[in-house]
Amino acid sequence: MPRLTGLFFQNSRHMKLAIEQVEHIKRVLDKSNISIDTLRDDLLDHLCCVVEINMEKGGKFEFVLEKAIHELAPEGLEDIQLQTLFLLNSTKIIRMKRVMYFIGLLSAMTFVLSLLFVMMKWPGTRELSIAGFLGFTLIFIPLYAIDYFKVNIQRALSEKLRLSIGILSAFIVATAIIFKLLHLRGADLLLISGTGLFVFGFLPFLFFSLYKKSIS
Repeated sequence: MPRLTGLFFQNSRHMKLAIEQVEHIKRVLDKSNISIDTLRDDLLDHLCCVVEINMEKGGKFEFVLEKAIHELAPEGLEDIQLQTLFLLNSTKIIRMKRVMYFIGLLSAMTFVLSLLFVMMKWPGTRELSIAGFLGFTLIFIPLYAIDYFKVNIQRALSEKLRLSIGILSAFIVATAIIFKLLHLRGADLLLISGTGLFVFGFLPFLFFSLYKKSIS
């Protein structure tokens, strides 16, 4: 995304909008939960300029404002902040994603190889299975959760709750499998808890959200 500041006009002396109209645009931006003050000010200047230009062509305030917001941010104003934060932290984010997916790949490869070892009756099956699940449970899942919530901090509470339940249930089930492999106590309880959380917590959230999208 190009630098927003290069697109916006900081000089408001030529503004012909009424104070009430400018305040209305401010309230719209405040409702969007944009937390970066400078970005919010830039968006205000930009929207005021675009609305003023289109009103001079005969457009009504509410209509031209809605159109200006849609053209600027089709996915919502919060998406601009997400893109801005990504650009500001792109190097760190990309580095963490590389580590995260590399560990996920190694964990998946290790687990699949352990299945091959089981079928071929080769030694080392137990060690490969434990290594794969440890990498997935203790490293990949926490990194994925951190990455998701850093990038999607402005998302709806229901969506964040759904993903939280899904990640937690996956973590519990993976931990239960590790306990099973190590013959530790509590494996059955963890397995039942994780499966129950996934079936009665994550799946209802998932299918309800899919239903809402299908009728919207």
